[in-house]
Amino acid sequence: MKTQVVIVGAGPSGLLLGQLLHKAGIANVIVERQSADYVLGRVRAGVLEQVSIDLLDELGIGARMHREGLVHEGIELLFKGARHRIDFPALTGGKTVMVYGQTEVTHDLMDARRAAGLPTIYEVGETATLHDFDTSKPMVRYRKDGAEHTIECDFIAGCDGFHGVSRASVPKGAVREFEKVYPFGWLGLLAEVRPVSDELIYANTERGFALCSMRSMTRSRYYLQVPLADKIEAWSDEAFWNELRLRLDPEARERLVTGPSIEKSIAPLRSFVAEPMRFGRLFLAGDAAHIVPPTGAKGLNLAASDVKYLSRAFAEFYEEKSEAGIDHYSAKTLARVWKAERFSWWFTQLMHRLPDSGEIGQRLQEAELEYLVNSKAASTVLAENYVGLPL
Repeated sequence: MKTQVVIVGAGPSGLLLGQLLHKAGIANVIVERQSADYVLGRVRAGVLEQVSIDLLDELGIGARMHREGLVHEGIELLFKGARHRIDFPALTGGKTVMVYGQTEVTHDLMDARRAAGLPTIYEVGETATLHDFDTSKPMVRYRKDGAEHTIECDFIAGCDGFHGVSRASVPKGAVREFEKVYPFGWLGLLAEVRPVSDELIYANTERGFALCSMRSMTRSRYYLQVPLADKIEAWSDEAFWNELRLRLDPEARERLVTGPSIEKSIAPLRSFVAEPMRFGRLFLAGDAAHIVPPTGAKGLNLAASDVKYLSRAFAEFYEEKSEAGIDHYSAKTLARVWKAERFSWWFTQLMHRLPDSGEIGQRLQEAELEYLVNSKAASTVLAENYVGLPL
């Protein structure tokens, strides 16, 4: 098989890149380790910046998002038992975000790809290997249904996540990795109950961080900061709800509706960046190149900006016979990545109970939060970063 671009990974970044390339008339094939059902079954975040919303609209697949998504004009910061609202439109010239689950974004992109008749090869397991991407004729090989297959291409786009084959295929010494692993995790619970608030609540408490989020007006997602050593088996639904109540203000505690969990898990938090994001004809995008803690809601949105840059670079290569876009892809993308990494790191440090920081650490966080909510300049910095910096 031959194509112009092989995309490794059928998550939202790979699917989004595939649709952008298709719109530009660039042939592409997606190769995915897991089944389509498995990909759709992954529960992920769901706050979209305007750049992500615009990309889905550009591709003509934003109708369901606008119909079912929830436009949010702010967030609430809870500390010292009281909530303080950050008004996005007032601070950013009218910008907002949208709550629309990553699973739903993936579903919409899968449907669009299927409707366009574009090839996606699922369930290749661990067999995919990348070859000759340091030449002008790279290829991807994989084994499926007992047979060996090879796809020859011009470029490979590695959109296969943190543990994928793409970054692992780069020779040691060619990539520099920066990483911070946080000494706590997020215990998340998804339930078919109405949200406790119309907007997200980020809580800084002496018991630890909590987040009240949602997927719709009837499905809520809640998180608790827990030690990394905690096991999911130790957290019954009742224990989760009881602990969440202790981290909320009286009004939210009164409004909280509980119910059986649909999904419950503990996720570690890390900041990670791989430099560069280009190796010959292999380009990394999304979680294959960078990870942010979920506090700032940047993961999916960073992936969207990555593939926007990459699709433009490929279009420039084919339409204008210019390599300027692909030559500058890594530097241009990393400049945006590091800004998002900084914001996510700062917001995580601000909102979480930090081990070994003691009572002084808690008081310093509260002092910074007091300054943040009472200073228009500081509130604007938070709002501008949260709604997303311009491309």
